[in-house]
Amino acid sequence: MRIVLVGPPGAGKGTQATRLAETLHIPHISTGDLFRANISQQTELGRLAKSYMDAGNLVPDEVTIAMAKDRMEQPDAEGGFLLDGFPRNVSQAEALDELLETEQMKLDAVLDLEAPEDEVVKRIAGRRVCRNESAHVFHVTYSKPKQEGVCDVCGGELYQRDDDSEETVRKRLEVYHTQTEPIIDYYKAQGLVVTISAMGAVDEVTARAQEALKREE
Repeated sequence: MRIVLVGPPGAGKGTQATRLAETLHIPHISTGDLFRANISQQTELGRLAKSYMDAGNLVPDEVTIAMAKDRMEQPDAEGGFLLDGFPRNVSQAEALDELLETEQMKLDAVLDLEAPEDEVVKRIAGRRVCRNESAHVFHVTYSKPKQEGVCDVCGGELYQRDDDSEETVRKRLEVYHTQTEPIIDYYKAQGLVVTISAMGAVDEVTARAQEALKREE
C-alpha cells in the first residue's frame, strides 16, 4: 500500500507510522529522517538543505520533494510506503501526484488522525524530558514520575523543552491548520481520506487504523 499519514502535532503520527509500516511491511518515510539521512551522508540534496537551514531559512519544497522522490525509488519501497510529514502543503501534494503519475503509481489511502486541539496541547505541553543523555520522557498526567521533577530511571532532572511549551504548541497548530490541513480537502476530492480518532490507548488507535486501511485495500 502507498499511504500518506496526516494529523496535528501530538496526534501520535510517529508512533502509529512505525507500527503500521511494520504491520504492512513497507518503509516508514518521514521528512525528519529524510533530512537527517541526506545531511549526515552529505548528499547533494543534503548539502543544499543544510545551506538553507544554516541561514535560518525554510528548505524549499523542490528540495524536500526531490529527497522524497529519491527515497521512494529505493528497492524496499517497490511494494509501497508510508509517508509521514510529507506532503506538508497542497503544492507538495500536487507535486507528489505528478511524481506518482510519472512512475505509474497511485496512493491507496490518506489516513487522517483526528484529535481535539485541547487534547493535543495537553499531550505535548505535559511532556517532561530527562536532562541526562538517556532523555527519558515522562508526562505530568499520563506517565508521572514517582517523584516530581526527577527521572525514575537515572535520577536526572526533568524539564519542559522550549518547543513543548503551550505557546509554542499553539503556534505549531496554527501552522498545521493554515498549511497542512488543506491537503485533507485536496485528498478528499480524490476519495482517498480515511479519518480515525487518535484518542485512546496507542494499541486502540493502531487497531482502528489497521481496520480502516483494510477497507481501502
